[in-house]
This record gives sequence, structure tokens and C-alpha cells, in this order.
Amino acid sequence: MRLPSLILFAALGLSVAGGAGAVTMTYPHSTTILHEQPGDWAGAQASGVSVGGGGLSLQVGAASGTLTSATLRAPVFDELVPSWNAMTPAGGSVSVEVRAELTGGTWSRWFSFGTWSSGPERASLDGQKDASGQTLTDTLRLNAKAAAFQYRVTLRGAGTRVSLLAFTTSERARRAAGLGAPGDRASWGREVRVPTRSQMLYPDGGEGWCSPTSVSMILAHWGRAVTVPDAARGTFDRVYDGTGNWPFNAAYAATQGMRAFITRLPSLAQAERFTAAGIPLAVSLGWKVGELPGAAIPSSSGHLMVLTGFDAGGNPVLNDPAAPSDAGVRRTYPRAAFEKLWLTHSGGLTYVITPPGTRLP
Repeated sequence: MRLPSLILFAALGLSVAGGAGAVTMTYPHSTTILHEQPGDWAGAQASGVSVGGGGLSLQVGAASGTLTSATLRAPVFDELVPSWNAMTPAGGSVSVEVRAELTGGTWSRWFSFGTWSSGPERASLDGQKDASGQTLTDTLRLNAKAAAFQYRVTLRGAGTRVSLLAFTTSERARRAAGLGAPGDRASWGREVRVPTRSQMLYPDGGEGWCSPTSVSMILAHWGRAVTVPDAARGTFDRVYDGTGNWPFNAAYAATQGMRAFITRLPSLAQAERFTAAGIPLAVSLGWKVGELPGAAIPSSSGHLMVLTGFDAGGNPVLNDPAAPSDAGVRRTYPRAAFEKLWLTHSGGLTYVITPPGTRLP
């Protein structure tokens, strides 16, 4: 069953962008546009690609095909992170590119987020940098403000299809705009029980496996039996030479029967709505020595954990895969310190991974 619609936070509203019925999640510092229904691709130009109830697929007899979206408007932004859900049978692959309309009406070049495949050939694309901006593996960072963008998705190989495309835009200067928003005490003292898994148990690269370990924990919560090494193999980016590519992790979760996308939440107050609804979240943060009391490791330039709920005092409860053993993974961190590190480091970047049909808060 497909998700009929996103139930968005009433205070933030629901808007239509890029076609009839496209869902837009708007926060003080970011916007996420999701395309997954046929009407979402109204106005797009397609060659060799069919649009249907299951998303995008190759036309009969086509070895490859491309769909270029209509122009999508968004609040002012200077960063963009895409995500997608795709099935790529043997030899199949998907590529997503984005260009932005900069201040003054000029368009940037097309920036590629590499080639996704469920096979080992998946890779991001290095060396994309010019006067308009650059790609940092999974993030388009612009040198000027933009208020519109287009995307281009290419499908290759018989049976390849795309069921979801999501684009999260944000303004770097406003990353912490929601810092300190008051929480909902009714959501405190509630926790989603997510299996605990340590990334540190694997000597062949585990210290860098925070993202796939977090994904594997959420998949286990939803009844998908995926080991940490399997998740690491399924997310490995051979150009980045690691498993931390954000869109690749969402795409991998989708291969396990999930609906997964990247967004940027504005505060722990908004995250409370998800955990209160039984939905754990993978969140990205970084910290220096002494900035995160009780941390499993002294510092990190970028680390993923699973937010499972909040204690009775409103402090976030997390499965931190950097713990030395499974038994030490569940931890509680001080709310103010954690929220500041999450928002200032990644702008509240979050993986939302749920079974199809799950109603979001």
C-alpha cells in the first residue's frame, strides 16, 4: 500500500509545488519536496521513461531513459540534498542531477550525484566545482542564493524503476533557526524500542560504519533482518570510499522494502512528533572534545545515531553505534547540547525510514 499523503505539522502547513499534489515539507530553515505520485511529474519532459502509479519506469524496449522535471520553486536556499527510492535489477542503475536558478536568473550547470545501483558499482562523482558551486559527495553547496531548481533522473537497464524522489533545500545561515523550540511534554518519557548494534565490533572498517549501522538498526526495528556488514556493503560508495553517502543510505533502505528519504528537521521539538508516533530517526551531528557529555567517542567530524525517544526530562534517547559493545549503545544525551550540535553541524539532517503506508506525524 502506498502512503496516501503526508500529514504535515499544522503550524508549518502544506503547499503544492512542481505539479498537482506534490508534497512539500516546509520548516524555518529548510524545505523538502517529495515526488512519488503521477501528478507530481506534471510538466516534466520524459524520453524513454513512463510515469505511472508505481513511479517512473523505462518504456518497453528502452535501454535507458531520462526525465527532466519542471522548475521547482522553494524558499531561498544555498544547499540541496537529494534522495531517491529505486529498484535496479542486475546491470541497472539510476543517476540524479540537479541545477539551480541563482540570484539574477542565471542557471548553474547540472551537478550529478553519481550513479546508484544495488550492485557494487555505485559511486558518487568527484571534481564538480565552478563559480556557481560544488558537490560535496551528497550535497550541492551553492556560492549564491537560489529560489528554484530542476532535477534530471536517468534510468538504465531493463526493470529499473524509481518510486520516490526527494529534494531537501536549506539556507546555511539559518541552520539553527529552530534551536530551543519548546518541546511537547506529552512526548517525553516515551521511547521506540530499537535493536542496539555497535559499529565497533567489526575490525574491517566498522569505525566508519555509523550510517549503515544506524540504518540496519532501523530496518531491524521494522522487521528487516539486515546485518551491519550487509548494510555497509549495500551503501559503500567506491569514489567516496566509504559508507556515509546520505542518499545512498536512503536508497539502500528502500531496497529492503522501505520508503526512505532525507530531510532536515528544525528542532528536537519536531523530532518528538516522529518518535511519539513510533518512528525512530537517524540523525547526523558532529562535536569537539567536551561538547557532548557522555559521548561514546571523544569527538567526531560527522556521526549518525538513531533517535529513539525522550526521557522524562525531555533529553533525547539514542542508539549510538559508536559504543564499544551492543550493551552500551543506548544512551541519553543532554537536550540543549545535543540539539545545538545536530542543528549547527548538519542543519538537523535526518533519515526518515518507514514501511510504505506508514502515516507520518
